[in-house]
Parts: sequence; C-alpha cells; structure tokens
Amino acid sequence: MGGGGNMNQMLKQVKKMQEQMLKAQEELATKTVEGTAGGGVVSVVVNGQKSVLSVTIKPEAVDPEDVEMLQDLVMTAVNDALTKAEELANQDMGKFTGGMNIPGLF
Repeated sequence: MGGGGNMNQMLKQVKKMQEQMLKAQEELATKTVEGTAGGGVVSVVVNGQKSVLSVTIKPEAVDPEDVEMLQDLVMTAVNDALTKAEELANQDMGKFTGGMNIPGLF
C-alpha cells in the first residue's frame, strides 16, 4: 500500500523539472552569440534557439568580381554562430539532462 507517496513526490519533481526546462528554453531566446568570418568583415548574431537575428557585412567584404568569397564568408559566419548557439543550448539545458543528448528536446 505504501509507495503512492513516493510516486506523487516523483511526479511533482518531474513537473518542476519540466517547468524549469521550459523557463530555460525561453531564456535561450533572449541570449545571443555572434559568429564571424574573414577577420570580422562578416558577422552573424543568433539567439540560443538558433534563429538568425542579424547579418552584418562590412563594405570591404563586397567585391563584385568575387561574389563566391562573400557567399563563403556569410556561410562560415552563420555556421560559426549556429555552433556557438548549440554550445549555449547544451550548456544551459545540460543541467537538466545530465549531459545526455535527447533528440528533439532543444
């Protein structure tokens, strides 16, 4: 017969953890990271939920004769920013998952 109390306690803990995880995910939307390329001539700002917020391209990065280089710089800066956003999310959410990578969680 005893054990129902343990189950209720466990359910309360799970609910509390879910609420904390939701709050952490919401906070990730307010945190930003910046990825750069070409020594900073291209920069991309991304939030912790991996949404691109801004792209900045300095005039010296624009060469009409070499559009491919600019495309590569933008791609590199975006990937750099996304990698940093992933690290930020893993750091913030890892405290709830114990370092386990749970697909679809964030």
